[in-house]
Amino acid sequence: QVQLVESGGELVQAGGSLRLSCAASGLTFSSYSMGWFRQAPGKEREFVAAISWIGTTNYADSVNGRFSISRDNVRNTIDLQMNSLKPEDTAVYYCAADKFKLARSMAIPRHDYWGQGTQVTVSS
Repeated sequence: QVQLVESGGELVQAGGSLRLSCAASGLTFSSYSMGWFRQAPGKEREFVAAISWIGTTNYADSVNGRFSISRDNVRNTIDLQMNSLKPEDTAVYYCAADKFKLARSMAIPRHDYWGQGTQVTVSS
């Protein structure tokens, strides 16, 4: 049974930093591309960042230069380092997994597995 469990979401002030993690189990992690998406109230789920099974990355324009995605194939985790946070970054952040998908293709929110999400709130 595949499980993706996000953690690290909390309330932070604008300009601050936060690090999210997603722990994967039940899959051959090194074969999976991983991504982060977010969904704010009343809005559609949107792509944030992705890292392919071979380590190539892709970022949404809105977070490029502020966020950084990484993976650890020993711990079976991915992290999302978020810097210079803005109130518009407030959302539930979800982790997604898809086998052997290109990083740019991870931007489309149709994936094999999803986590339950973690809330990030950025106060102004």
